[in-house]
Amino acid sequence: MRCVFVQIRCKPGKTYEVADAIYNREIVSELYSTSGDYDLIAKVYIQPDDDVGKFINDNILDIPGISRSLTTLTFQAF
Repeated sequence: MRCVFVQIRCKPGKTYEVADAIYNREIVSELYSTSGDYDLIAKVYIQPDDDVGKFINDNILDIPGISRSLTTLTFQAF
């Protein structure tokens, strides 16, 4: 499994709705509210053969209330 972090910026007033929708899909390992440029950060484990961009588009970015995302791929734990 590949660990991927997805930061999510929500439209004003939609953060809790977006967080609930993500949580209900049961696709994230961890989901946090954050300060700064993004409202949420999700830790997602993706199968090695899955396309990361397609997975995020199909499972996260189709949720109403999301205005932007930033995906960080991980390579090796130290």
